[in-house]
Amino acid sequence: MKVQERSLPGVFLVSAERHEDVRGHFYEAFRRDVLAEAVGHPVVIEQTNCSVTRRGGIRGIHSTNVPPGQAKIVTCVRGAVLDMVVDLRVGSPTFGAYEVAWLDADSSSSLYISEGFGHAFLSLVDNSCVFYQCSASYMPDQEFIITPFDKRINLPWGLVEEAIVAEKYKSAPTLDEAIERGILPTYEECMAFRETLRNAHGAK
Repeated sequence: MKVQERSLPGVFLVSAERHEDVRGHFYEAFRRDVLAEAVGHPVVIEQTNCSVTRRGGIRGIHSTNVPPGQAKIVTCVRGAVLDMVVDLRVGSPTFGAYEVAWLDADSSSSLYISEGFGHAFLSLVDNSCVFYQCSASYMPDQEFIITPFDKRINLPWGLVEEAIVAEKYKSAPTLDEAIERGILPTYEECMAFRETLRNAHGAK
């Protein structure tokens, strides 16, 4: 398993080596030691989620307050998705910037998304299945959302037909509205939280 940081610090592409034979293929989807070395602290998985999404369906932009924070390892195990990660940490040098990754069932790849980032994806085929390994359990009172069609962020969805979006996202705040409401984490809060994780586990 290889882990490579992307253009947004705190977002990592996790790539696995596939071993194939006449039966099919096998790969390591998660290695705690390898990921910990790249991220800077051990990643403890507390919850695993699964979503199945129709072609043209958009999920997100989701995020969680920091603290308590929630990091994610996102893997597409069936179908294909256009995955988006947005830096929502107010004061970050890359605030409002995004990272795009193509994830599909044949790529043997995942994204590790640190606390403080927003996540969304577009399903490119019917019944795309995405697994999320989360560092903290779901806390509905700590979750917040941003509209996936925010003009300031301008995510490159490349839509050729109308997207399928849940009602709550149609009225979700824009990035500027979220700033005004004070619902976004700050860069300082996120970096301080990461330091607590490093210290708690004795990371170097």
